[in-house]
Amino acid sequence: MKKFVIYSFLFFIVSTTYSQQDLLKFDGYAQGTTYHISYFDKKNRNLQPQIEKILADFDKSVSTYLPTSIISRINANEKNVVVDNYFITCFNKAKEVWKNTNGAFDPTVYPLVNAWGFGPGKKQKIEQAKIDSILQFVGFDLIELKGKKIVKKDPRVALDFNAFAQGYSVDVVSDFLISKKITSFIVEIGGEVYAKGKKPNGENWQIGIEKPIDNKNSENPIKAIVKLENLATSTSGNYRRFFIENGIKYGHHIDPKTGYPTKNNLLSATVFAKQCISSDANATGILVLGLEKAKEFLYNHPELQAYLIYSDDKGNYQIYETPGVKDIVIEEDQ
Repeated sequence: MKKFVIYSFLFFIVSTTYSQQDLLKFDGYAQGTTYHISYFDKKNRNLQPQIEKILADFDKSVSTYLPTSIISRINANEKNVVVDNYFITCFNKAKEVWKNTNGAFDPTVYPLVNAWGFGPGKKQKIEQAKIDSILQFVGFDLIELKGKKIVKKDPRVALDFNAFAQGYSVDVVSDFLISKKITSFIVEIGGEVYAKGKKPNGENWQIGIEKPIDNKNSENPIKAIVKLENLATSTSGNYRRFFIENGIKYGHHIDPKTGYPTKNNLLSATVFAKQCISSDANATGILVLGLEKAKEFLYNHPELQAYLIYSDDKGNYQIYETPGVKDIVIEEDQ
């Protein structure tokens, strides 16, 4: 999955004393990253084996790092590939966000992601002619879902759901926990988060939003602490996955219109939504849009709330937040 995942959240749970048999916490590795899950269960069930099987099955559908996955077989133009419900959900959400962001979010950037060295493929020598040639088969209007099969207008079109499938996997795991009648939990996979209900003592689940400092290997200081209740959140930024070449920084978010990594003063975009697939996909789209277009986009989509960190002319952090964020942020580093 999102092997180049941005570790956009420092995931933590406020420490409080509870009965050991009621609070279950476990973590592990999946989709090229880590996951952390905590929940309260009167039956004291260990659901980790079932959840890990769910995540493994999920990879078999939409992981570009798994050559035998459905998406990899489609990208390889294997004939008669039948897609599953995981794939269909991802495709339909991608189409929705692609339309809403006027193409800023586009999963057909996969060949560009590989060319720049941010995917499974080897980094290529970047020249304008190379970018121009790839852009000819980048565009979500070049691919369709008909029934349970994908139809391409150009066989070179390739899909990459990594920008939001991790968020969708959070939803899938959350739905599983809900199906087990668990009403208080938090699920984090690679920095994408969904929290259900409150803790038994009435406290909210809390997470931290990092300062967008270039840092590939460790946690950054916390910019804000937010509370979550029946809410998902995701952050996109270029401070985890990037490279510097000839003194120029190149981040992993690719602008599908130019073929180059995005360049704007928006440093990170944290989006809150009812589902993590939506917060994840829209956070990516917003980062590509840039600050001013993102403001307009958010105004037209009040179902999303956002906390944007950007750099002013002097290089200082500035914040733009939508009206509903004041009810989510409970502490902020000034």
